Amino acid sequence: MLDRTDFASWQQRIRLYCRGKENGLNILKSIDEGPYHMGRFRETLAENKEGVPQFGPERPRVYSNMNSKEKDRYNADIRATNILLQGLPKDIYTLINHYTDAKDIWDNVKMLLEGSELTKEDRESQLYDD
Repeated sequence: MLDRTDFASWQQRIRLYCRGKENGLNILKSIDEGPYHMGRFRETLAENKEGVPQFGPERPRVYSNMNSKEKDRYNADIRATNILLQGLPKDIYTLINHYTDAKDIWDNVKMLLEGSELTKEDRESQLYDD
């Protein structure tokens, strides 16, 4: 559990915990780089007489269209978010719980506790405004 007075230690422990999990490198990628974006694709419908592929309309990719590496990355996003939220005390969770991806959660907890030139009240107010 995060202790407001020892963010550096919590940060290190969370990263070590994530690394030790199955798919740990992807979990850390979710925290550091943000969520995996499935993107869009166009299905190959046929080939014309010259062998040039004819594509269908562009549409969003869905989970069932992903390969196993992409699924691992996508699942890591969910896992990373859960790990971070479970490690937060209630008062910080209340400020952060509207963020849906691990990178946003991580960045905002870091901003809140690591400090900046803003006062504590200003940082909390900024989180409410997002």
